[in-house]
Amino acid sequence: MFEGTDLLAIEGMSYSTVLALMSEVGIDGIKKFSTAKHFASWLRLAPNNKVSGGKVLSSRVPKSSNRLKIALRNAANAIGNLKGSTPLRDFFHKINFRKGRVSAISATARKLAVIIWNMVVKGTPYINPEGYLFLDQKRKLGLVKRIKKQIDKFVLTNEDLGITSS
Repeated sequence: MFEGTDLLAIEGMSYSTVLALMSEVGIDGIKKFSTAKHFASWLRLAPNNKVSGGKVLSSRVPKSSNRLKIALRNAANAIGNLKGSTPLRDFFHKINFRKGRVSAISATARKLAVIIWNMVVKGTPYINPEGYLFLDQKRKLGLVKRIKKQIDKFVLTNEDLGITSS
C-alpha cells in the first residue's frame, strides 16, 4: 500500500514487486519524477532512441541491473503467463506476436511502471479497462456506426437490405 493506493489490484503484481518498489524508490522518491516517462526512463524501460540526420540508428532498451526493473519484468512475465483475457495480457500477446517475448516483457514492464506512477503520484485507482480496444477494433466500431447512420439517413428497411427475419 502506497498512501492508500492498492498496487496489488494490477494483475501480475505480487507482494515482492511492491516490496521492491518500496525499497528501491519509496513513496517520496517516486513523486520526485515529474512524469511517468521520466520514471520509465530512469528504470531503463524506455527505448533509447538514437537519431542522426532523421535516421534511426538504434532504438533498443538499455541494459541495467536495477532491482525494481527486474521485479517489473518478472511481473510482466507473469502477466504473459496468465490464463483468460485481460487488457494487459492482450497487450503482452500482441507485442509477443510481432516482436518476440523479450520485447513483450520490456514493453509490458514499461506499461506497468507508467500505471504504478499514475496510481501513486496522481492517486488514481487501477481500473481494469474491460472495454479496452485496440486501434483496429475501434475502426471496426466506427465503421459499424457509420453504416447504421447511413441506414437511418436513407430510411432503409430489412427488405431493402435483403435481410429476412425468421
